[in-house]
Amino acid sequence: MRTVSLGRTGITVPKNGFGALPVQRVSMEEAVFLLRKAYENGIRFFDTARSYTDSEEKLGEALSGVRDQIVLATKTPAKDAAGFWKDLETSLRLLRTEYVDLYQFHNPAFCPKPGDGTGLYEAMQEAVAQGKVRHIGITNHRLSVAREAVESGLYETLQFPFSYLAGEQERALVGLCKEKNVGFLAMKGLSGGLITRSDAAYAFLAQFDNVLPLWGVQRERELDEFLSYQEEEPQLNEDLWALIQKDREELSGEFCRGCGYCLPCPAGIDIPTCARMSLLLRRSPAAQYLTPEGQAQMARIDACVGCNHCKDHCPYGLDTPALLRRNYEDYRTFL
Repeated sequence: MRTVSLGRTGITVPKNGFGALPVQRVSMEEAVFLLRKAYENGIRFFDTARSYTDSEEKLGEALSGVRDQIVLATKTPAKDAAGFWKDLETSLRLLRTEYVDLYQFHNPAFCPKPGDGTGLYEAMQEAVAQGKVRHIGITNHRLSVAREAVESGLYETLQFPFSYLAGEQERALVGLCKEKNVGFLAMKGLSGGLITRSDAAYAFLAQFDNVLPLWGVQRERELDEFLSYQEEEPQLNEDLWALIQKDREELSGEFCRGCGYCLPCPAGIDIPTCARMSLLLRRSPAAQYLTPEGQAQMARIDACVGCNHCKDHCPYGLDTPALLRRNYEDYRTFL
């Protein structure tokens, strides 16, 4: 299969990355099976984060024996140097490694730089000097922060949402990364589950020679789909383009991307699911969402306390409480 080089890092890997956020939702045994199967079938880039509960531990259990054959990327949400070092040491212990190939600041609200008062970038530089980090990256959901990071020259990679639902600004960001020799890691290639045809998603991202897609994998059948494309790569033919255009029309405007930065909710609302319910009901079998459990989940929207935590933390600027209410009203029409 084709490979991709991540900017000036010198890292070249197969163009099929493993996003390890979803493995936190399965047992250790299931996660180890998936991760080892991915490795045995040619996947070499594995991305996790300190914030993904036990994901790092599962990667350590599954892949420590082949450490020198893979690229490990993880992230810290730390706000200061003390938190940075605590996160890094924890990640190294759980991943069972002496170094991280790519260490990323995890969706900061600003672009960490030397002298900004947080000590974050200085800590990152020291970690590189100590050999605990090999390359410096940043992840984000905000175009302004992402562009600033790429323009700064301080970061070797950027991880950002990118799929065929992306607009001109996101495509320009991919181009800017190529111009500045910054590796581009594409998260949410399936737009949080709203894109239901992985072959179309794969074929679209394959057009960009500087983009490494990170596919979130939780089930073996999902992994098998992406592995199959290594042998027979989907082509952007007329049928797939028609599907992409249809999805772009249907999913235009305001919709929740399911990033989860609105959580936790004090009322216990599963915001990423509930705020996308209207789309989920129409893009996949509705019965799975209409169970008594699903109804109870949606009913929690009535318990919203109006704190606006979700609205204030949405990197896409959505009026999340209003979006939740609209989705609940629509949901009731299916009952």
